[in-house]
Amino acid sequence: MEYTTDVFKQFGKTWGLVTAGSINDFNTMTIGWGGLGTIWGLDAVTVYVRTSRYTHEFMDREDYFTVSFFPEEYKKTLGTLGSVSGRDMDKIHASGLTPKAAGESVTFEEASCTLVCRKLFMQQLDPEKIPADIRKKYYSSDAPHDMYIGELVDIIR
Repeated sequence: MEYTTDVFKQFGKTWGLVTAGSINDFNTMTIGWGGLGTIWGLDAVTVYVRTSRYTHEFMDREDYFTVSFFPEEYKKTLGTLGSVSGRDMDKIHASGLTPKAAGESVTFEEASCTLVCRKLFMQQLDPEKIPADIRKKYYSSDAPHDMYIGELVDIIR
């Protein structure tokens, strides 16, 4: 597998959707934090999900997840998917995106690229070990993130 991208732009500027579950029962949310690299001799994808997010339940339960990236014209849709909860509404239907199976998880027809990942590791970030200025900015009034590392098992373009 080969994947060439500006990882800083992909996660930080373009955003993506992290999705976990099966085609019949899944949730997705917009992410702007993540990374690509290697660990334990494996190609890996790292994402961060707050413990308060509905998607967190799916990430904990499932063995696979996807990270999907979209063309620029979907930025508003991704913004909406990051601001409403699947607990409260059928946000996928409202988004207009078309879910489809991707290995053991889910992606969307409209995605320009999807990284299919097998979950390898999860750990909660400890806010006490984060520099005070960052802790104040991101964790003074919201739940902590859990870090998920997944082995990259497929790339769907």
